Amino acid sequence: MFEPIAHGFYLEGLLVDGDNIWFTDVVVGGVQKVGSDQVLLPDRTMIGGLLLNDDGCLLVSGADGIAWVDPDTGRSGTLVNGLDGVNEMRADAQGGMVFGTTDLAAILRGERPGASTIRQLSADRDCKMLADGLTFANGIAVSPDCSTLYFNESFSATRAFPIGEDGSLGEPRTLIEMYDCDGMALDAEGNIWVTGFASDELRCVTPDGTEVRRLALPGKACTNVRFGGPDLRDLYVSVVDPASARQLAQGLPLTERSSAIYRTRSPVAGAPIERTHFAL
Repeated sequence: MFEPIAHGFYLEGLLVDGDNIWFTDVVVGGVQKVGSDQVLLPDRTMIGGLLLNDDGCLLVSGADGIAWVDPDTGRSGTLVNGLDGVNEMRADAQGGMVFGTTDLAAILRGERPGASTIRQLSADRDCKMLADGLTFANGIAVSPDCSTLYFNESFSATRAFPIGEDGSLGEPRTLIEMYDCDGMALDAEGNIWVTGFASDELRCVTPDGTEVRRLALPGKACTNVRFGGPDLRDLYVSVVDPASARQLAQGLPLTERSSAIYRTRSPVAGAPIERTHFAL
């Protein structure tokens, strides 16, 4: 059974930390928390990803790079700027993070976006390119042994990049051909859960791409999936309407709050998401 716990126009950036469930609405802007009226960084829009730093601050992607904000004090700042359309982010187990960029400026003009990239930001804020020429950067995760970077290349497929000893990425292999692959999460068994911006079910595959299960959703599409709860078996999904995604891609305004975050129970536990270690 799926329990709705939040509603909005087009919900993204899902982050679960204990009892705190943070999310974003790309239309309204800012970072919201389930069960609270608090809105952090209310002027920041088109947020596709949230991540936790080890001091409790939230790292927030967006149009001009990555911002940070302390949810307890409201203190905020910039982690990295000058990058157009930072989307999903994930800690790299070395204190830094890996993240994808998109041609957000073109999207906001209602035009076909240019190529995406994958980049790494070290704990001392050195930013380097890992991969470019990608169709559209979306969900991203690092395997527990840090040997593989899983990546949703929207409008194409879910990929797996081998990670070299120096942090570089090797040639990717395709796990599943999935045109609408969007968000991503790993479970405790090492499997990859993939959402689709035009799919009404979650797909779960092994690291070699073998399908393990599918989970029907209470909506037509899904942007994010996360695990939480004391046993990491609470499953959270942000469900959206594909028609809203098409409107956003065309630069058209959304008028209906047709998106929601739901909670259910998972048949397996999720893998915990590491925190970054930036000095903010």
